[in-house]
Amino acid sequence: MALNIKIGDVLRMKKAHPCGGHLWEVGRLGADIGITCQTCHRHLLLARSYLERRVREVLPRSVADRDSSQVE
Repeated sequence: MALNIKIGDVLRMKKAHPCGGHLWEVGRLGADIGITCQTCHRHLLLARSYLERRVREVLPRSVADRDSSQVE
């Protein structure tokens, strides 16, 4: 099943980034998807097929803001 995401959505990944963050914001869509780590602001460009296997859940922007404020 295709992953239904929009620019500005936040993705929770199965594995953490080396900085410790699990949340990534979508910045570019297409065959490749650009995502930015919410913790260290590192930018990655991943193939859609590669990303779809590694996403745990898609959070709308408003829900992700609430989750990240509870972590701090």
